[in-house]
Amino acid sequence: APIFGHFNIILTNLALYAFFIFLIVIGLHYFGNNESKLIPNKWSISLETSFASLSSMVREQIGSQSEKYFPFIYSLFFFILIGNLISNVPYSFAVTASGIVSLGLSFTIFIGVTILSLSIHGIKFFAFFIPAGTPLA
Repeated sequence: APIFGHFNIILTNLALYAFFIFLIVIGLHYFGNNESKLIPNKWSISLETSFASLSSMVREQIGSQSEKYFPFIYSLFFFILIGNLISNVPYSFAVTASGIVSLGLSFTIFIGVTILSLSIHGIKFFAFFIPAGTPLA
């Protein structure tokens, strides 16, 4: 139904649950804010633990340049984690099981990583697809 004249706002299950996920992630990080207290609360401890473990995994895989890419990986991790946890609630919508979300995330990440690696390595990027020791003839 039109709300403001001829302007329609259509809210699908996907948009609604993605907004819920956004609010939960923001709320989780809001309550995890320690606010310079000496003794951290349980939310702060859990967020620091997840941050440290995820940071060490990213640092092992990417190397010394991991600080540039970590915020994106961290936010993607929490979006998928909270989305999967919400989908375990009976009669709820599984955002991460939606094909458009899976294809959209994978396609944009694939294109972004390819463009980024081409800008960093140039034409030598394609050498990563050839096994070491392959004869050139």
